[in-house]
Amino acid sequence: MVLMKEFRIVMPLSLEEYQVAQMYMVMKMQQQSSNETEGVDVLENRYFEDSVFGKGRYTSKVYRLQSKAPIWLSAFAPTHALTMQEEAWNAYPKCKTVIKCPYFTSFTLTIETIHRADNGHSENVHCLTQKQLDDCEVEIIDIATTSDDYWSYVIGSNGVDFSKFRSVKTGRGPLLQGWQDQCKPVMTAYKLVTVDAPYWGFGARLEQALIAGERALFLESHRNCFAWVDEWYGMTMKKIRDIEKQSIPSFHEESISSPF
Repeated sequence: MVLMKEFRIVMPLSLEEYQVAQMYMVMKMQQQSSNETEGVDVLENRYFEDSVFGKGRYTSKVYRLQSKAPIWLSAFAPTHALTMQEEAWNAYPKCKTVIKCPYFTSFTLTIETIHRADNGHSENVHCLTQKQLDDCEVEIIDIATTSDDYWSYVIGSNGVDFSKFRSVKTGRGPLLQGWQDQCKPVMTAYKLVTVDAPYWGFGARLEQALIAGERALFLESHRNCFAWVDEWYGMTMKKIRDIEKQSIPSFHEESISSPF
């Protein structure tokens, strides 16, 4: 069974600001999560142009995230099974990420993202068929909230209380109830997640776990985008790329795309 869910993450940023914020967030979160045994290796990073996305950056990465595996998964696979291979096509404001696991050869996780300058109320931005729409659950993620489930514990939390937070550089915040309908600027990342794990006995459970994991990752990464606004605000894309070149050994020429 293929599981499909659309997440809508509303942000108090412009489309142009979000592109910088996302790149900064990806760089910082990857630095924080890497150590001697786990982390992210960038295998390929190059310019691409095609008829589907237009122009953008293609990246190929390997994620070594063994400690993130749910305990129950060890009954079906060794610890090293959670080595993930990712291909991403970043043609902002449209992006696509495909994640596979060499151990589970039939497994795929696809994230298709469209960014729009609205507050999350656009319908069917991914142009799904009526059957797909009927099967697809939609959830609006509020970055002003936090979660306390398994995946949020694994991914971590920055602990910022956005009901009291105010950016020094932009004056934005706090984010109080209903902020999505009142703030300017505003934009939304529409993320369509499709998981296919056709394995008898645990496939459905794996699909549900991965959807929950992606939700927690989307929430925390976008919370970080705003929490770190005074760090990245005013930076240019060139500045962030220069920082990446200095801080990421496997970095090649351009900034890293991301499923976040």
